[in-house]
Amino acid sequence: MSSFSEIFKAYDIRGKVGSELNKTTVKDIARAFAGWLPKKGIVAIGRDMRPDSKELSDAFIAGLLEQGYDVWDIGLVTSDMIYFAVGEYKLAGGAVITASHNTSGENGIKLYRDEVNAVGLDAGLAEIRDLVIAKTFKEKSKKPGSKTSKNITDVWVEHCLSFVDNLKKFHIAIDAGNGMAGEILPHILPRLPMEVEELYFELDGTFPNHEANPQKIENLQDLIKKVVTNKLDLGIAFDGDGDRAVFIDDKGRLVLGTDLLSIIAKLYLEKYPGTKIVHDVRTSRATQELIKKWGGKPVRTKAGRVNIGSLMRKIGATVGGENTGHVFFVENFDADSGIITALVALQALTNSGKKLSELIDEYRLYAMLPEINIEAKINKKVVFKELSAVFSDAQQDYLDGLTISYPDRWFNIRASNTEPVMRLNAEADTKELLNKLIAQVQHIIKKL
Repeated sequence: MSSFSEIFKAYDIRGKVGSELNKTTVKDIARAFAGWLPKKGIVAIGRDMRPDSKELSDAFIAGLLEQGYDVWDIGLVTSDMIYFAVGEYKLAGGAVITASHNTSGENGIKLYRDEVNAVGLDAGLAEIRDLVIAKTFKEKSKKPGSKTSKNITDVWVEHCLSFVDNLKKFHIAIDAGNGMAGEILPHILPRLPMEVEELYFELDGTFPNHEANPQKIENLQDLIKKVVTNKLDLGIAFDGDGDRAVFIDDKGRLVLGTDLLSIIAKLYLEKYPGTKIVHDVRTSRATQELIKKWGGKPVRTKAGRVNIGSLMRKIGATVGGENTGHVFFVENFDADSGIITALVALQALTNSGKKLSELIDEYRLYAMLPEINIEAKINKKVVFKELSAVFSDAQQDYLDGLTISYPDRWFNIRASNTEPVMRLNAEADTKELLNKLIAQVQHIIKKL
């Protein structure tokens, strides 16, 4: 069971179908989740389009029913629809069977408790893991729960559309990556003033066209080509479970997650003057400076939906964002949503009267590249110790990984939760200085 415990990641559960996630293990996870949940009531269950998601969803539902929980089977949904269901209907919890952007052959489970609190390793998931490994379940209920099929698509669509008003007419391309956004967008797009070039809207959990991970530039090539060739206003790509949106501007350039947060922050500071805005440790200094310039208060925290949403709720922030493209909204129960992010960004673009490329050029004040993965099969503590010593004259902190800061440059290095790599984010006053900094960090790690 030691290897089985590794499927319990920092923010959710991810594993190989069959050997790690099967009907038995998923049912056990559901029973442990039911025993851990602090509130009785209804639990909403949804799933993505992977070939095995229906079977695993049925197993999870069976485990909940045995423990006496009533279940809403919401069916094929984007992950953010489960988050919404828990908040909108004040449910005891929710779960979605999905491995998000992971490749075929893998699956996973995202868990939420009441009040749309994400269940991560430091927020209940470790306890659930230990209950599963020890097979320490509460006694089966004498009165099993009941299952109800529930369709919330119409309610969800109205909720999403409430975030925009009087959008200008856009001509855009959208790459759904054969993921769940392709199921829900056809209910929303006809109600918007835009012409859309659709790429890979067909649901297919084997991902025949490319990985449903829009953070990798190689997965955006078809979208970039469509935008540039057809001279479109922009492009939007969604990840496999549809709770993250990544933008391509009218020049075919990747819009970094920090750029997206800047664009949305401007809109929210006009809507909620002086508000607090949560960002992770990888966020550009430019975004933080712009938030202050516009009268807001940037608040820094660890990466991860568990951390962003909970801190927003705690301090009364109105929006929060990760560099991966996840954006969280106070009106969405402090949860993230790919579709709402896309709509809000289009609203910000409408209000600005500018092209997306013009906003990026205006807001990107320093040189910054997308996140870089560096292969490192050694203990992260060894890496941190060496980097800390080499950059001993810099400001340092360990809020999330190691952040090294100088007045003209900074970088953050974090260990991946899923791969033998270190994730590097860096920024500098000039491109030359940035390249030099990245090369120096890579050299140090490779030497180790």
